Amino acid sequence: MTSIGTGYDLSNSVFSPDGRVFQVEYAGKAVENGSTSIGIRCKDGIVLAVEKITVSKLLKLGANKRIQTVDKHVGVVYSGMNPDGRHIVTRSREEARHWRDQFREQMPIPTLAANVASYVQLYTVYNSVRPFGVNTIIGGVDDEGSHLYMIDPSGKSWGYRGAASGRGRQTVNNELEKLDFDKLTAAEAVKEAARILYVAHEDNKDKDFELEISWVTEANGRVHEFVPESLLAEAKIYAEEQLDADVEG
Repeated sequence: MTSIGTGYDLSNSVFSPDGRVFQVEYAGKAVENGSTSIGIRCKDGIVLAVEKITVSKLLKLGANKRIQTVDKHVGVVYSGMNPDGRHIVTRSREEARHWRDQFREQMPIPTLAANVASYVQLYTVYNSVRPFGVNTIIGGVDDEGSHLYMIDPSGKSWGYRGAASGRGRQTVNNELEKLDFDKLTAAEAVKEAARILYVAHEDNKDKDFELEISWVTEANGRVHEFVPESLLAEAKIYAEEQLDADVEG
C-alpha cells in the first residue's frame, strides 16, 4: 500500500490521497483470515453454516458457537475476530428487543440489517474507535418471506441469495453460483452447505474443524435453531461422499 508509513493508516477518520480508508481495509484482512461462513436463502427458509477451526485439542467441542440467535426468527453467523462478532450479536439483539418493546411485534429483517449496518459504519468515522474486524451474515424468515444479508467492516450491507465470508470465500462463492436457489429446499441446502464447507476446507485440511449449521424455515415455525443431529450427520456423510467422488473423478 503506497500510503503505509505516511500516517494515513493511523486513523480511520482520515482518507488517503487516493481516497482509501486503510483501517477499514485492515479490518477486511482480519475477516479474510477468519473461519469460512455461509448463508443460503432457499425456497422455504434460510440456512447458516460455519467451518469452525479447532485451534487446540484442549478446547471443549461445541463451545464458543459462531452461529447465534438474535431473535426467535433471526440468526447470525460471522467470520473474523470473535470478540467483535459477539459485540455485533449483542447489538443486534438490542435492536430486535427495542423494536419488540416499542411495536409489540418481531423486527422486520431488512430493518434489522439496515440498523446494524449503520451501527457498524459509525465505527469507521470516529478516531476514538476502530472498525469491526468481522463480516456478519444475518438470515431469517418474517411475514415478508426469507431474507439474507451480509454486513462488512465498512458498514456496507447487501441482500443475498447465497453469501460467503472468511478465508474460503472465493471457493464457496464459486460453489454457491452453481446452486438453483428457487428449487433448493432447506434440507437440501443443509447438505449443500456442508459439502461446500468441506470443499473450502481442502485448502486448510491439515487442521481439524467443527461444522455448525442452523436454519429458519416455514416448516419449523420460523424459529432459528441448530439443525437436528440426525440431519447434521447425514450432511457430513453426504459432504464426505461428494468430496471423495470429486477426488476420484
